[in-house]
Amino acid sequence: MRRVRTSEILKIAAVFAILASLPSSISLFKTAPFSFEVFAGTDFKELILNLLVFFFFAWLVMQFNSNWGHAFRERSMTFKIGLYVLVNLGILIGTVSLYKLVAPSLIGNEISERKNDFLNFIFTIHFIILFFISRILRLQLYQRENQLENERLKHESLHNELAALKNQINPHFLFNSLNSLNFLVRENKEATLFIRKLSFMYRYILQSGDSDMVTVEEELKFLGSYSYLIKTRYRGRFMLNINLEDSNLQKELPPLALQLLVENAVKHNEISEEFPLEVKIYDEQGYICVENKIRPRTSLEEGTGNGLSNLDKRFFLLSNQHIQIDRNNAVFCVKIPLGSFMEQKD
Repeated sequence: MRRVRTSEILKIAAVFAILASLPSSISLFKTAPFSFEVFAGTDFKELILNLLVFFFFAWLVMQFNSNWGHAFRERSMTFKIGLYVLVNLGILIGTVSLYKLVAPSLIGNEISERKNDFLNFIFTIHFIILFFISRILRLQLYQRENQLENERLKHESLHNELAALKNQINPHFLFNSLNSLNFLVRENKEATLFIRKLSFMYRYILQSGDSDMVTVEEELKFLGSYSYLIKTRYRGRFMLNINLEDSNLQKELPPLALQLLVENAVKHNEISEEFPLEVKIYDEQGYICVENKIRPRTSLEEGTGNGLSNLDKRFFLLSNQHIQIDRNNAVFCVKIPLGSFMEQKD
């Protein structure tokens, strides 16, 4: 929570202390052709006491109404109104009572009934003015925050618009490049198929970018193209075994969920003639399980390391469920929930 600056509150409190003590100073120093009879006989000690008490009073009223009271903004309106009334009355009555209690012993004079009424009036009027000044300062702070937020949103909107324009250009460039490359290697069937798979993958990523969910069947088609690229790289050292019930193919999951898990297995495990990598995908009690044996790489491929964490956040936002990660008997398994996500979310 942002706060009204302390320096601003201190300046206003100092001004109010001087104004509230003005009748005492006029009577003491006789700086005006008139005087306040009620403050006749004021000495220097009383003037200092008035300045300190009024300064503390103004600071306390403004701190609570500008800053401290807003720490409870999440509470109910009834609670906040009750809190403001009780605390503000406590500040007003408490400060006046404390002043009347300590002033006689400090200045050596009893407070007359007329002076007592005048002090009540001074404190009350200043309290009302300080309360409204505090509210104005808080409103100005909210306005500045809204201004900054609007500027941030405007900048973000321009950034997103520019990114969208770039994304409209980049796919055309890539597809044209892939078509040109396909033409150059048309006599090499393996290279041609590789390019087609890569082109399909990129098209799928672009099309699914606007969707929160895709069917398992659509995801498996994409995974087939992705696994072809991996198998081309590692030849017989990588195997993908998929065993899913037909009844689960029309269920939904976030785009690229399965691909991310297979990629995670490839990234973190050794793939060699001695230790080929086999990734198994199967269904189990409402979950799709992606499983592989653990054979850690000696050197990891570059990446952010946030893949599983981001996938878990996506599932939780869409279905209020977390993915399950099991590591048992040298086997790593990630279980992702299946079903109609929007129904679960509701």
